[in-house]
Amino acid sequence: DVQLQASGGGSVQAGGSLRLSCATSGFTFERYTVGWFRQAPGKEREGVSCIFPSDGYTYTADSVEGRFTISTDNAKNTVYLTMNSLQPEDTGVYFCGAAEGSVVASYCIVGLDYWGNGTLVTVSS
Repeated sequence: DVQLQASGGGSVQAGGSLRLSCATSGFTFERYTVGWFRQAPGKEREGVSCIFPSDGYTYTADSVEGRFTISTDNAKNTVYLTMNSLQPEDTGVYFCGAAEGSVVASYCIVGLDYWGNGTLVTVSS
């Protein structure tokens, strides 16, 4: 079974940083697109950043470009999201997900097929 376990959320002040981790299992990591979505209160889930671990190709939403970086440790089947210069509008529940194949941008816009638990990020002003 595909499993994804997110961790690393917390509360920070504006301008702070956090690093989210998502440990995965049950699928061939290098053959899947993995990534992060978020859902703010009262809003729909939106793609933040996604990556194809085999070649490192990434897609990152304009709203976080230059502040958030996605990366993987292929030996550990783990995907990370390093978030810098956090702003109150980054507040939300962050979910990691996966989908088979390499259409990274499409998956990151439309959505992934498998989801893990969410981890809450709260940014105060």
